[in-house]
Amino acid sequence: MNKVLKLLLFFVIAILTTNCSSQKYLLHPEEYESDVTAPDSFNVRFETTEGNFFIGINREYSPLAADRFYYLCENNFFENAGFFRVVPGFVVQFGLSAKPELNKIWQERNIVDEPVKYSNKKGTIAFARAGKDTRSIQLYINLGDNERLDSYEGPGVVGFPAFGRVYHGMDVVESINAEYKQDPQQDRIASEGKEYLKQNFPNLDYILKTEIVYESD
Repeated sequence: MNKVLKLLLFFVIAILTTNCSSQKYLLHPEEYESDVTAPDSFNVRFETTEGNFFIGINREYSPLAADRFYYLCENNFFENAGFFRVVPGFVVQFGLSAKPELNKIWQERNIVDEPVKYSNKKGTIAFARAGKDTRSIQLYINLGDNERLDSYEGPGVVGFPAFGRVYHGMDVVESINAEYKQDPQQDRIASEGKEYLKQNFPNLDYILKTEIVYESD
């Protein structure tokens, strides 16, 4: 076998091994997630259809949020996930998987609430929620200073704890397509995945890949 074929085979095996490993950890989180604790601080590179941006996470701000985010990013849960809610000057929201089978597992895998230690300033990231102890997979990045979310009171909700910030590429985040605003139906994204978004919102922007990094490039 010549060197080119050997190298090609190596990369194919590496890709298949990575995908199988991620699938295992995403399809059976009850067996693996509890054993994973995020580093005290870490960075995530988001490769998107608009370009790359980087988020720095500080676990001290919201440990359960950081652990969940780390696990999802490490296993590329957000691959091909759409930025399905973009409200200019407010937030860009994502987190529903492109794969319905993953949404079925993870939407109900909630983490308990934590106090707000880090304000919802422009560029910060936090988990969305719809009531007490309902943070799971949906996240948002603040497109403006939204300190009101620190003490927001809704049904069973008091504040949304931010736990990191975009430190490079905020211009990319701000350029994510906002033409559909809040039109995509979240229940249909959850049950139909990327197919629903592609058929009905052809210009939507997507996450291509996430990677845990320790330097911006």
